[in-house]
Amino acid sequence: MSHPQPVARRMYDLVEPIGLVPYFADESDEALMALGLRKNWDAYFAGRAAPLGRGVPAEVVHAIFYNFAEGEVARHIPQIWELTTPEAALAARERGCVAGLRRILGDLADDPAVARAADLLLKAATSAPVQGRALYAALRTAPVPAEPVARLWHAATLLREHRGDGHNIALVTEGVGGTEAHVLHALSVDMPAKEFGRIGHLPAAQLEAVIDGMRARGLVGADGWLTDAGRETKERVEALTDRLAEAPYNALSPSELDRLVADLEPIRAAIPW
Repeated sequence: MSHPQPVARRMYDLVEPIGLVPYFADESDEALMALGLRKNWDAYFAGRAAPLGRGVPAEVVHAIFYNFAEGEVARHIPQIWELTTPEAALAARERGCVAGLRRILGDLADDPAVARAADLLLKAATSAPVQGRALYAALRTAPVPAEPVARLWHAATLLREHRGDGHNIALVTEGVGGTEAHVLHALSVDMPAKEFGRIGHLPAAQLEAVIDGMRARGLVGADGWLTDAGRETKERVEALTDRLAEAPYNALSPSELDRLVADLEPIRAAIPW
């Protein structure tokens, strides 16, 4: 069912912090590195690309992940699959994330609210169409864990990748490339692009060429900041991303959605990012 008011942005605020556990809690990288991986970025690509399987080439992962600079994915894929398997990476990532989430939540991890939230969030997360959502569709094939904290994290990850696939669609719709998306975000929060972590490591000439291209399209001004057109583009991308992220929550009744929000609020409050 469709809800009277859009809910995707509200749910993003509650669910995204759970989906970010692999990137902020050390336990995830530690579990993946124990498989024999050599670098933190190996752990990132092994954990996130594992649902796609061993045989997917770097060019396809690059296209699906969307926002890495040329050549960055190929530094890790397929080499990581010489060190471990996608199945082992999936299991290690889940173990690490559950350990990290349990550490963060403390006694709250065993509260009945976590189990309720996990079940309702999973109902939403497994209800959306998969068409056009390559990473979400791949993750849908992964085993669903039974333990409540694991189910909660798994559901949040499904919703994160569903939204991420939709965000890529929104960026393509607006003609914003992968590195450009990072520039657009950095400048929208008044941060110089060269200081933004995801692109700050790029060679200065490479990053400046991206910004020059955006300047030529009227998105960035001569002063290096977003123009009105640039800010409007960012707003349209976010609005379309939210609209495309609504579908999972249509599986929940209004009372289920209210219950889910109430149960997620203390969980979100306990997560420090």
